[in-house]
Amino acid sequence: MIIVLNPHVKEEHIERISDYLHKLNLKIHTSQGEEQTILGVIGDISCVDIEKIKGFEGVNKVIRISESYKQCSRTFNPTDTIVSIGNVPFGGKDIAIIAGPCSVENEKMIHKLAMEVKRYGAHVLRGGAFKPRSSPYTFQGLGETGLKYLRDAAFSAGIPSVSEIMTIGDIDLFYNYVDALQVGARNMQNYSLLKALGTIDKPIILKRGMSATIEEWLNAAEYIVTGGNQRVILCERGIRTYETSTRFTLDLSSVPVIKKLSHLPIIVDPSHAMGNRDLVISMARAAVAAGADGIMVEVHDDPNNALSDGPQSLYPKQFNQLMKELHIISQVIGRGVIKQ
Repeated sequence: MIIVLNPHVKEEHIERISDYLHKLNLKIHTSQGEEQTILGVIGDISCVDIEKIKGFEGVNKVIRISESYKQCSRTFNPTDTIVSIGNVPFGGKDIAIIAGPCSVENEKMIHKLAMEVKRYGAHVLRGGAFKPRSSPYTFQGLGETGLKYLRDAAFSAGIPSVSEIMTIGDIDLFYNYVDALQVGARNMQNYSLLKALGTIDKPIILKRGMSATIEEWLNAAEYIVTGGNQRVILCERGIRTYETSTRFTLDLSSVPVIKKLSHLPIIVDPSHAMGNRDLVISMARAAVAAGADGIMVEVHDDPNNALSDGPQSLYPKQFNQLMKELHIISQVIGRGVIKQ
């Protein structure tokens, strides 16, 4: 439920409404606009006397939220949420770029790539330390050692870092090493993990499950937000369809749909969707044109010998060219790429 207050409502009127709701053990999320204030009411509202709320001085109207993802809905918060990873904002006017290898393979390689992607315009360094692989015989990541290498490389390059978390037990470990935690497609509906991530004060990048609807995706985000962590960035990474010419089908329609339904920022990962570096660049361009708040791409200096996802990883020179093109495309739609 949201309570829309009259323009320039007095603070004493807001306090009276808030006191009434707090006595009912309800939480309040305040959205302050230039002229209008909206109170988002969180909790079991079955005990609320709607007519009494309408009778409070300063109340313009009361609206019940029909979406199951209450706090993530645009109705609950009509203002775009900006989530920062380090000092890099996602969800503002300009777009942000996350780049780096699929896996942290060794210390030298991640340091080299961190410097290269930063030089070409990346704002956040990505790299996997714990890898959820389809086959148990493929490279599973370096674990904590990989997180250490990632942290040190990001620090040397002067940019924040993000890595994928798989289990609740690793939250404290990740908290100490990275600036943001990524929930992969396979864990989008790992509700125990999502609830636990809702209790920390680090940004969460939540990837869409490979067979998830947009409503299911937003409900997954709701698990994090209801825990108290409002810093959620959604990431479209393709869904599984009958098409076999690409690894997944990149659903770019989700970008404007999410923008309509939710206030959360959304980025796009064309690398995992396409599975082919020659296709990644085209879809990265398209994602920016569609209105994405950021792009996440994989970059490797020797993809033919990469320990994971080599075929979809851009060469550094390709990433450099892509960045030049994204600057142009973003300006056409009235945005830009964040300046370093």
